[in-house]
Amino acid sequence: MAKVVLGMTMSLDGYISDNKRSIGRLYRDMEELRNSEIMKESIQNTGAVVMGRNAYDMADDPDLYAENYEFQVPIFVLCENEPQKHPKESEGLTFTFVTQGIESAIDQAKEAAGNKEVTVIGGASTGQQCIKAELVDELHIDIMPVLLCEGLKLFEYLGEAPIELEKVSIREIGERTCMQFRVVKQ
Repeated sequence: MAKVVLGMTMSLDGYISDNKRSIGRLYRDMEELRNSEIMKESIQNTGAVVMGRNAYDMADDPDLYAENYEFQVPIFVLCENEPQKHPKESEGLTFTFVTQGIESAIDQAKEAAGNKEVTVIGGASTGQQCIKAELVDELHIDIMPVLLCEGLKLFEYLGEAPIELEKVSIREIGERTCMQFRVVKQ
């Protein structure tokens, strides 16, 4: 069954967006990232994506996902309500809006991914729900050399029990530090 990978870029002080919900300072190297071996590996290994509704809504026009999004795989959007208009899809990229919670979104994504990975991206709340529900097998955290000092943090509201991690790798793409950790299951 598919491995669940939570991937996120954050500032050195742990923010995934600034106080205006902008991610621009964390992705100022987007062209270099898109052309990196790490991103190519991630795209090749991913069989399905889970994202939160806020991450989905970041696209000015959701129809653009169909031809421009890196991951041309089934996408499962965790949300309370489906959008009024279903976005354009492509041969590989489809959208399923999941209103039954994170466990349902992950289960559906695993089924769609087959033996490939389920990549969870975009959204502190979605990431936190996955971690709290012990659904994450690996964390892929990229650190950009900036201190945002305030904004939205990924590693908040995770509960009180410590979560043990095992380092898999640390690599660099330009100024970006890419860290991979396996979640140690109890």
